[in-house]
Amino acid sequence: METYWEIGRYIVEFEQGGAFKAAYGESLMERLSKDLVNMHGKGFSRSNLNHMRLLYSRFPICETLSHKLSWSHYVELVKIEDELERSFYEKQSILENWNIRELKRQKKSSLFLRLAASKDKQGILALAKQGQMVQKPADLLREPYVLEFLKIPEPYHLSETELEKRIIEHLQYFLLELGKGFAFIGRQYRIMLGNRPHYVDLVFYHRILKCFVLIDLKKEEAGYDDVGQMNTYLGYFEKEENTTGDNPPIGIVLAREKDDILISYALHGITSQLFVSKYQVYLPNRDELRAEVEKIYLEQPEK
Repeated sequence: METYWEIGRYIVEFEQGGAFKAAYGESLMERLSKDLVNMHGKGFSRSNLNHMRLLYSRFPICETLSHKLSWSHYVELVKIEDELERSFYEKQSILENWNIRELKRQKKSSLFLRLAASKDKQGILALAKQGQMVQKPADLLREPYVLEFLKIPEPYHLSETELEKRIIEHLQYFLLELGKGFAFIGRQYRIMLGNRPHYVDLVFYHRILKCFVLIDLKKEEAGYDDVGQMNTYLGYFEKEENTTGDNPPIGIVLAREKDDILISYALHGITSQLFVSKYQVYLPNRDELRAEVEKIYLEQPEK
């Protein structure tokens, strides 16, 4: 990594006189590429040299480069112009040990913007500086969850069972979307309430928070009945499934739509760790998310 950084520094500081772009940039890259390939062999294409130049420009202090990330990771990172966003993906790649495919997917799904849109200015800065730290149940949430990997065309009319089946078929991607620390326990997890069987759509265990996480899928809008049902499941798990050392379970009703006012009333007085969040089966509008985050960042003073 240091070698690539040094090549980038040489291009910017010596060949371009300290200017990031030189008027003769393309011809310069072509000449340097030919010279380096002749001297050292493959790996010095014009594209790679441009990434090395970007590496030096985006990370002017070589010591800040992480040895936990590969050159391929940094090729993806230097493409991000926004400093806060780039810092987040670097930190999150290290925290969650993302491979290149996972990093590309999270960039494409606008994870930083989705998380940042729910925070204040100070929260956005913290997110960029240290990544998404999971310390409390609310840290698990994303709004919306993006399930584009299911490859369901819009409009769609899948049943909840079919949606659940597709998620299980793409479990690796679903776990990536959920975030760090989730371990899959079961699908259609059977519990007995009042001598009648009930089934929780998806059950996970979170290794960091040390608790069960129950997910109930809804193909349409979430209602107060869904909140009540999940609260019942949480009560059962806390009384019947938890063992020594387990914290109270977390419940997430994952719906295509939700009415925030209705849900706030439905959750009134509930002490369980119960959340209602939306999902979508297509990639979010990046420009709209960015505008929302920039508005928060520019208008809100730091606390």
